[in-house]
Amino acid sequence: MTETETNVYDVVVLGAGPVGENVADRTRAAGLSTAIVESELVGGECSYWACMPSKALLRPVIARADARRVPGLRHLVQGSLDAEAVLAHRDYETSNWQDDGQIGWLESIGADLYRGRGRLAGPRAVTVTGEDGSTRTLTARHAVAVCTGTSAQLPDLPGLDEVGPWTSREATSAKSVPGSLIVVGGGVVAVEMATAWQALGSRVTLLVRGKGLLPRMEPFAGELVAEALAEAGTDVRTGTSVQSVTRENGTVVAVTGTGDRIEADEILFATGRAPRTDDIGLDTVGLEPGSWLSVDDSLRVTGSDWLYAVGDVNHRALLTHQGKYQARIAGAAIAARAAGAPLLEPDPWGAHAATADHGAVPQVVFTDPEAAAVGLSLAEAEQAGHRVRAVDVEFSSVAGAGLYADGYRGRARMVVDLDRETLLGVTFVGPGVGELIHSATVAVAGEVPLGRLWHAVPSYPTISEVWLRLLEAFRDGK
Repeated sequence: MTETETNVYDVVVLGAGPVGENVADRTRAAGLSTAIVESELVGGECSYWACMPSKALLRPVIARADARRVPGLRHLVQGSLDAEAVLAHRDYETSNWQDDGQIGWLESIGADLYRGRGRLAGPRAVTVTGEDGSTRTLTARHAVAVCTGTSAQLPDLPGLDEVGPWTSREATSAKSVPGSLIVVGGGVVAVEMATAWQALGSRVTLLVRGKGLLPRMEPFAGELVAEALAEAGTDVRTGTSVQSVTRENGTVVAVTGTGDRIEADEILFATGRAPRTDDIGLDTVGLEPGSWLSVDDSLRVTGSDWLYAVGDVNHRALLTHQGKYQARIAGAAIAARAAGAPLLEPDPWGAHAATADHGAVPQVVFTDPEAAAVGLSLAEAEQAGHRVRAVDVEFSSVAGAGLYADGYRGRARMVVDLDRETLLGVTFVGPGVGELIHSATVAVAGEVPLGRLWHAVPSYPTISEVWLRLLEAFRDGK
């Protein structure tokens, strides 16, 4: 961009990760001029330090595990993974941390990119400070969308900065395999990175403060993943807190609440996320720096008629795909309002309401076995006051599971709203179940009656036949 170009746009987007990119895509498609501001790499956390690199690390781990369960093939895949090749492919999937391709895409939709740190400077105004210290002000006619995401949250432990701990960024971008690794946490990042680095050759100790893994999912999901991690060689310790961490002669030393001393080459803290809103000028528009931003279902910030918060910053569902969904909704709402059609009370499941955030959020955890869920767990449904029944079946009852892998272990659960006989939630745990979850998402989001699901015939012999087993179990009162 040159100094002579206009600094007035219909829409200004803060953050060029997948969420900001999708907001810009939708507003540009509606004919609104759009500027997008990014201080790091265009493509954001997902492309370079989260979804893409982590799954590139995990894919060969899962493929090898699956192959080892297939007769006639298992004897060919008993060796170690080629860690150098895995890391090289990870680098390829991140475009070697270069964003030229993403920039080209922004140019193709006609959005203007401003490199630098963007901060709100009052209503509908954003200042951009470049690396050279130059400052430019962008003014939005209709909307500013905050899409700055989250960053890793580290615990308050004395001397932690001197230790040089890993966060999710270091865990997904490390250039070599540590001989040993301590992972602190029991959520998705913790279990996925424990899975990846253990399979790549690291001795992994997983320290979990709570009673089990994956606490936001059905209890059996964390139990099955914990069993598999332990069988693979990970030292899984639940009910364990870290009291202190030091680095002594290059070695990390973690002391637990029970006084155990654990040594490793590196330590990863996967202990939560914080919104990247501490230095984006929220104080200039009456909001608190560093806070999560409360929004309505059109993603407009509470109390504002021009400010939107899309993706992780609104704390509705911290998942890339859900943030992109919100971006599509927000972009459509911005465009409608710009055309003079204010949406004060968007209709649920309409084009301008992110209704799925409340009860149809899907997620896949790429461990071995995979864990996938959508909607409410049994506990969440009961807490919300629904009259429900959980139906469980083992995947061993499905012929397709046995064909997929010898000794296939896994479980499926559907949570049924007994008053409407529709699904409130579905959970699958087992090899390959990540590809099953969209069928469950359609059933939950579509509020498909169980009577109609009887007519959705699963192909034989596929793992999807688990749907028939679940419906039979509900019918038979099991």
